[in-house]
Amino acid sequence: MPEGPSIVILREAVDELGLKGKVIRHVEGNSKIDKDRLIGEKVTDFKSWGKHFLICFKDFTIRIHFMLFGSYLIDEQKKTPPRLSLVFDKHELNFYTSSVQLIEAPADEIYDWSADIMSKTWKPTAAFKKLKENPKMLACDALLNQDIFAGSGNIIKNEVLFRIRMHPLSKLGEIPDAKLKELVKETRNYAFDFLEWKKEFTLKKHWLAHTKKICPRCDIPFHKEYLGRTKRRSYFCENCQRRY
Repeated sequence: MPEGPSIVILREAVDELGLKGKVIRHVEGNSKIDKDRLIGEKVTDFKSWGKHFLICFKDFTIRIHFMLFGSYLIDEQKKTPPRLSLVFDKHELNFYTSSVQLIEAPADEIYDWSADIMSKTWKPTAAFKKLKENPKMLACDALLNQDIFAGSGNIIKNEVLFRIRMHPLSKLGEIPDAKLKELVKETRNYAFDFLEWKKEFTLKKHWLAHTKKICPRCDIPFHKEYLGRTKRRSYFCENCQRRY
């Protein structure tokens, strides 16, 4: 599942095409949205929020969520039918195996940009407040909660918890405030490291915990368990990651 930094890369790639303000000429795909409605519509902007790629119009928004296996191609097509294909005068955007939703409102009315870990308007104080309001929540669940850390996913979760030496089963209410603030700070820091490494095609080379078998600090086996409400894979060291 693409995490926030990967959606930012898509948004930046589309921005480089200069499609903002351009009109959609043709629409295809097996999405159930009203595709005819999009023909002749002018795109006002392309935005990203967390794991959502947003195609913005004056009165409505198309939300693309790539789920577990979604993908996209720009000015190219796969042999398989797209979920949604948008054709402009000189370019086309093709989305595959994705959730496509038409939202009857401008994006600015429905998204809290300050909750997006990649956003210029990100508010760490708001994230900290939300953590404090959920004392029974586990750290591994908090880092996957899109209302708190929009754009954070399983890679970010595992790597941030390893960075700050925190066990994924730590309860937020037991974690000192200074450590919670460190969690907030490093989630954003790692997201931008992720973005840089992803652009360099070196992301996996920098993983210290995610999918790893041996702790690089303690030189002992990592634990791999499916933890939290989502039962996503967690890789952690029982020796150097403290359980609060």
